[in-house]
Amino acid sequence: MTDRPRLTVLSGPSGVGKSTVVAHLRKAHPEVWLSVSATTRRPRPGERHGVQYYFVDDGEFDKLIANGELLEWAEFAGNRYGTPRRPVLQRLEAGDPVVLEIELNGARQVRASMPDARLVFLAPPSWEELVRRLTGRGTEPPEVIERRLAVARKELAAEAEFDVTLVNTSVERVSAELLALMSHWP
Repeated sequence: MTDRPRLTVLSGPSGVGKSTVVAHLRKAHPEVWLSVSATTRRPRPGERHGVQYYFVDDGEFDKLIANGELLEWAEFAGNRYGTPRRPVLQRLEAGDPVVLEIELNGARQVRASMPDARLVFLAPPSWEELVRRLTGRGTEPPEVIERRLAVARKELAAEAEFDVTLVNTSVERVSAELLALMSHWP
């Protein structure tokens, strides 16, 4: 890793494999720090405060926004999610490589507040493969999948807004490519 890493933001459409890529990368390279988001949603069984998320109520989330303590935030499925600014800046100051795994609008917000962040777009090998991945989960009804696919079309159209595109044909390969990007800044 370099002496002074920049923030790396990984984004892409739902179902492209962002979480899988980051989990693989962090398993092999635990020195890569993944930010923990704040959320207004209730914890699911087995989730712990400060590990999967920082669980906060609406009032606390409003204060985070008002005080400029979030790098980005969004509402999804009736809950709000956001990236706390301070821990990210502290890790970067310490020289740790930092990755955010966030959705498109969040990536845009990070670009606005931290223009030197590197935005990486994770693309599927093809539209057909993305459809297969989303429908293959078998966890959502057809109308939810159709909504996700409609959003994915819009997200894919935003690829040009990113600094780099990685195509997720192999978790191992794309994880190595992401690590190389985080290690070498132009």
